[in-house]
Amino acid sequence: MSLPAPSSVSDREGSRWAVQARPPLPGGPARNPTPAPPRPVELPPAHTVLTCVALPALAISTDQGQLTGRGLEGFYRAGRRTLSRCQVRVAGREPVAVQARMLSADSARFVATLRLPTDRGPDPEIIVERIRHADGTERITLHSAAARPLRLPVEISLGTDLADVGAVASGRAGPELPASVHDSGMRWSAATTHCVVTADPAPDDAMASAGLLRWEMDLPAGASRSVELRVRPEGAGPVRAAGHGGMRSVAGARAVGDDPRVQPLLDRSVEDLQALLLRDPEHPTDMYPAAGAPWRCGLAPAEALAAARMALPLGTRIAAGTLRTLARSQITGPGHRAGMIPGPLRDAGPHLPPGCTGTEATLLFPVLLAEAWRWGMPVQEVEELLPAAQRCLRWLQAAVDDGVFLADAPPGARPGARQASQAHRDGPGAASGPGARRARPGGIARGEVQAHAHRAALLGADLLDAHGGGDAAGLREWAARLRSGFREEFWVEDRAGGRPAAARLPDGRPVPHLTGGAAHLLDTGLLGSGTLAPGLLDKVRTEQLARLLGGPAMDSGWGLRSLGAKEAAYNPFGHRGGSVRVQETAVAITGLVAAGYEKEASALLHGMLCAAEFFDHRLPEMFAGEQRTAGGAPLPHPAACRPAGAAAAAGIHVLVAVAGIRPDAPAGTVTLRPVRSAPLGELELHGLSVADAPFSVRVSRLGLAMVEEAADGLQLGA
Repeated sequence: MSLPAPSSVSDREGSRWAVQARPPLPGGPARNPTPAPPRPVELPPAHTVLTCVALPALAISTDQGQLTGRGLEGFYRAGRRTLSRCQVRVAGREPVAVQARMLSADSARFVATLRLPTDRGPDPEIIVERIRHADGTERITLHSAAARPLRLPVEISLGTDLADVGAVASGRAGPELPASVHDSGMRWSAATTHCVVTADPAPDDAMASAGLLRWEMDLPAGASRSVELRVRPEGAGPVRAAGHGGMRSVAGARAVGDDPRVQPLLDRSVEDLQALLLRDPEHPTDMYPAAGAPWRCGLAPAEALAAARMALPLGTRIAAGTLRTLARSQITGPGHRAGMIPGPLRDAGPHLPPGCTGTEATLLFPVLLAEAWRWGMPVQEVEELLPAAQRCLRWLQAAVDDGVFLADAPPGARPGARQASQAHRDGPGAASGPGARRARPGGIARGEVQAHAHRAALLGADLLDAHGGGDAAGLREWAARLRSGFREEFWVEDRAGGRPAAARLPDGRPVPHLTGGAAHLLDTGLLGSGTLAPGLLDKVRTEQLARLLGGPAMDSGWGLRSLGAKEAAYNPFGHRGGSVRVQETAVAITGLVAAGYEKEASALLHGMLCAAEFFDHRLPEMFAGEQRTAGGAPLPHPAACRPAGAAAAAGIHVLVAVAGIRPDAPAGTVTLRPVRSAPLGELELHGLSVADAPFSVRVSRLGLAMVEEAADGLQLGA
């Protein structure tokens, strides 16, 4: 259920941010003017709604509880709005909303009160409670506090447009469809789509022309009466959410400790991740996380892999399902794209053109497989997926060829180093000295892509060494060249100690802006015996990057900005131009912890936990990067997905990093490297999974870790 991007949009993520056309040159010809670009889609604001999720079903509501058909409101199933309006009136009056809150990832509770005309004082005597579920079920209950029996007319007005989510988002949903009375409810039809609402108990009266169901309810003193509505496409069965049946093993995952924020964060993270799981229709045993609701309820390869990697402490089933699903989409056969995992373009902020998420997904594939193997993925599953990982690594080796950097190539061009990122050799105008190696015209070498490629080469080589097949030595040799070249050519010197470049342009010039993507330079990857792969930066520059990420330009007090506050074109609401992206914040925290910069990591961690409190521990994919002030609150982004797969998994990722869990299931060991300063005080994590068995750990206030539950035979590493 993904929102289709219009022609003026650069990517799926960019469905919120259109690519701007260049203005005409001054004095240009007046004839045959360039047609104006299509107007970008302005999405309805989603930051104030309550979103119940159990994919492929959603229920989106405002805090009023009534579904009025405006904006995003309604029940959805598989990308189509099945019911847009559900308004309750009691005794001819609309109840007054007093509270709305989420009960779980897939349900919400709305409470309203009603004062009857016969009431003598100001106190309402009727409470109207509505429990709404993502699966299309709603229970409406009237509670009487009156000392006398009541007989009340209850009316529920229903309507729908049966519009797909793309039409709803772009304001093209159209008018409501005519209804017909059907059994104990209403029915609507449009082309081949039909939807039915049934009521229990059956209504006393139904008016198709008004979409109205009516009851006369007898309420004894102090009694309650309920009506249950069920909304479904005609012929469809109940929603079988993948997470509820496929992740029972993680239901016991919990966190307790001195910091009261860790338990609700982990609880909500697991709930939301479960709610966002989808099954491959042709292979229903394979589950993968959707990117987020309400806009991105489908497969986004790079983000699905990132979320599955962060969720490895819950077990390897999500990782296996995601890898198998994407392996089936992998490009095979001859051609320069052979081995790639296809993916759309992604907005890259104000200073770079959109980048290809397929490149990121292709590089994440072998990384996820290698780390899933360390966490305990069965050998037979690893061997089943190994050929796809080998194809990813062969694509990487072909893409860099004998060059140094991996670069994006223009459409239709071979994205190899000889064509896109290999250094210029001798030629007219060639520079000399350290900056002489330049990317050839046709591709931009992005800093975070080099980090993904470096990690893929090292973890891929580790995987190939253990299972055979492939040029592990060649991958390590190229990774060493990349480290050397990156340290020489991706560092922009300045009086403050320098910074990593966001990218290098085809002519070799660096893009000097400091972005949140620099956090990926610290994300190394898990090797055997609890060791981490080496990073791209040396010790001195790692320390400088840690200082920059922990400074006020990047640390908003709520998390890591996607663009430094002092950079040109900074916008606190910019998707990748200044907003706080939860996934990047989590990557920065874990990378800083691994590099030993606990002060900077702790500051970002506490900022993330404080932000989570304001979002009821359901972190959105992003929010505004405005600087935190005393008594302030993070500003929500009106177009952010919430819940989002990577943001949900980020909560799991950072807590496991604080505990320092580094498993090596093939060797039968697990190493603990907790944060020595114990930023969360005492912390206990229960119900995790290492070597396909329950795993629990406790970190003391002194920063010492102890395993409390583990698989038989699992040994504590050095």
